[in-house]
Amino acid sequence: MDEFDDKQSPVVGRPRPAEQKPGPEPAANAADEGQGVDALQAIRDSAREDDPKPAQSLTLFKVIGGEILTADIIRKQIWLWVLVVMFTVFYVAFRYQCQLDMIAIDKLEKELEDAKYKALSSSSALTERCRESHILEMLRANKDSLLHPSEQPPYIINIPEE
Repeated sequence: MDEFDDKQSPVVGRPRPAEQKPGPEPAANAADEGQGVDALQAIRDSAREDDPKPAQSLTLFKVIGGEILTADIIRKQIWLWVLVVMFTVFYVAFRYQCQLDMIAIDKLEKELEDAKYKALSSSSALTERCRESHILEMLRANKDSLLHPSEQPPYIINIPEE
């Protein structure tokens, strides 16, 4: 037996061409009969088995079941779908890279802030050690040193300009 129903063709819902029974011709006058036969013949010639299916209603079950992916509309728009998928992948990849860059920037800003605080504390300690009063205390505490504070005030040397 055939793998198809006796009355159905491989294209669902269409009768097989061999099984089509010529129906009664509509009654027409003699002048219109020639045009009617030509029109019917043109319709029969243009109707083929590989014509697209008539549009059916789109249901949630068809979308979830994946039947929408076999539609001619999807197949005709395959390059658009490829482009949409590529843009989606690029969007996700660039967003991920941006997040990684932001994490690295935050880490570097924290390191910079720590370095600024360290430089400030080192500068403060150096300023404290370089004060005249602190140096004089260190010289007095160290009796073996040949350095001693000057007992004469500093004087200014004037150089005449020519």
